[in-house]
Amino acid sequence: MKIIRVEGLSKNYGTTTALRGVDLEISESEWVSIVGPSGSGKSTLLNILGGLDYPTEGKVFINGTDINSLSEDELAVFRRETIGFVFQQSHLIPYLDATENVMLAQYFHSIPDREEAEEALRRVGLGHRLHHRPSQLSGGEQQRVCIARALINNPSILLADEPTGNLDRKNTRNVLELLKTLHTQEHFTVVLVTHDPYVAEWADRLVHMEDGKVISDEPVSR
Repeated sequence: MKIIRVEGLSKNYGTTTALRGVDLEISESEWVSIVGPSGSGKSTLLNILGGLDYPTEGKVFINGTDINSLSEDELAVFRRETIGFVFQQSHLIPYLDATENVMLAQYFHSIPDREEAEEALRRVGLGHRLHHRPSQLSGGEQQRVCIARALINNPSILLADEPTGNLDRKNTRNVLELLKTLHTQEHFTVVLVTHDPYVAEWADRLVHMEDGKVISDEPVSR
């Protein structure tokens, strides 16, 4: 089943063209890495897939829903029930501890549940950091909190924009191994933007973009 379908996607910012007629399909439970040089349009594409930005032309279907036909309120509901986000910057609230940062995602979705949030942190290996604030966590631990927060509402899609961009190689591998384990267990779809070939190789498919276009789309050879 194609959980994501993009048709003729274009995006202009004034006189700058970020996307040029992109077509893309992603299957349920697939892990796709999108790579390309700075300015190739990969982050713009990810933001449009997540309903954080709108295309100038074209359509985006998520689970068969044309997300650009939704109202702002409908899109907000759809996004928090369907999509989890992990960014390069952790965007953790500095005065909240790890558990409270995860509970914040629950608050916008339904009802915060501390036990559920703590269990989510244990699943990402942070059972010993439940009450630590972001300043007391390493970069890798902060990203693990972000992953727990992104997955707490059981989204069918995880969108990740340079999720290991601020990490050294050891922590990058730890975060990717965690994501791979959770992906295998829970079968959510992963769309990950990266400039790092090492990170890209963890995917099932590699989509290469240049100048706002998809120039190649092929399986990752093991």
